Amino acid sequence: MSGRYEIRFSGSGGQGLILAGVIFAEAAAIYDNKNAVQSQSYGPEARGGASKSEVIISDETIDFPKATSIDLMLALTQEACAKYYKDIKPDGTLLVDEDFVREIPKGSFKVISLPIIRTASEEIGKAFAANIVAIGTIAAITGRVSREAVEKAVLSRVPKGTEDLNKRALLAGYDLVKRRAN
Repeated sequence: MSGRYEIRFSGSGGQGLILAGVIFAEAAAIYDNKNAVQSQSYGPEARGGASKSEVIISDETIDFPKATSIDLMLALTQEACAKYYKDIKPDGTLLVDEDFVREIPKGSFKVISLPIIRTASEEIGKAFAANIVAIGTIAAITGRVSREAVEKAVLSRVPKGTEDLNKRALLAGYDLVKRRAN
């Protein structure tokens, strides 16, 4: 890895994307020993409004903690996609939930559509695990944090008694990317 890599997790308040950003940053900083910062923003509505969490990972010192040139953006809702996509780099990636983001904005970025929420619902049996499925997809696409680091970070943050479910959700995210690549 070289330089600064910026990731934006976006969707609707209540989808666990702030937690997803925290977990991803911890995987990079604590378990992979990289420089990482996480920030968040959400509307005045606690649930339902667009929200985002941003993670910056770098081998070098992070001198500005806000994401301004996004390398990869996740959008789980149409509203979040429309609101936050403008900062994606020309050679960046827009990762969308294929069931909830139907209108893809124009840009010179790559678009990856995956059934993230459906995978959480159908394969894990819990739609609320979509944030963990998303972490797996982002880790697989970017390669910025090791699989072991992501798994440790997930397991350290999820509620006791849900470790197996969340580990399955994480692996389902990795598998989604692997299946689409083949």
